Amino acid sequence: MLVKGGDEMVAAALDPCMKVSPCKALMGRLSYMGFVREEATDRLARLSPTFTSRQAREEGLSWRDLYALRDSEEIAELARGVYRKASAPETAHVDLLAVAARVPQAVICLESALALHDLTDEVPSEIRIAVPRNRHVPRFDYPPLSVSRFDPHTFEVGVELFEIAPGEMIRVYSAARSVVDAIRLRRFVGEVTGLRALRLYVRRRGAQPAELLRLARLLRAEGRVRSALDAVTA
Repeated sequence: MLVKGGDEMVAAALDPCMKVSPCKALMGRLSYMGFVREEATDRLARLSPTFTSRQAREEGLSWRDLYALRDSEEIAELARGVYRKASAPETAHVDLLAVAARVPQAVICLESALALHDLTDEVPSEIRIAVPRNRHVPRFDYPPLSVSRFDPHTFEVGVELFEIAPGEMIRVYSAARSVVDAIRLRRFVGEVTGLRALRLYVRRRGAQPAELLRLARLLRAEGRVRSALDAVTA
């Protein structure tokens, strides 16, 4: 078998039956391993900073390649089947990137969205995502995950892209929708958390209380949001 121009030593590494010296055979194996490593590195370069094992396979990387790249610390495994390049820009939100990579249709919501929008002082103990009802979510051993299932008819209302790392975007509910969700779903986040988020929102420059009420009407929570708005602005 000939590779890379028919080099004899590389061919010997692939075909032990060829009569070459053990030294030449070893050199051939090392040469072939270097060739394979170079191919894997080239294919890795074509992937985004955070990628899944499926995306890696589509680029021609095998499980063996991924393990070798991980062992050489060229990539790090963020979660089951999710990897990030060691050369990628640093971010404090690698957990969110891992979840977004495995569940691309999901939207960061409730406490996790409030934290991204600086509308809470609390540090969420788990990542909260929303998916449409009846949508399957793969099992996560890590990071801790909580899944909310929203009405598919209003699921995309208020969705925006948030740059979580340079050049890497995730789906998250807007600040206004996150506040409305915190008020209408206060049984999940706590009434204090919802009211504080609302208070912080309305005190911001450029706050749009009318947008809160518009979203609340779409989500059938206008009365509840209006009452909360009256309470924090009194």
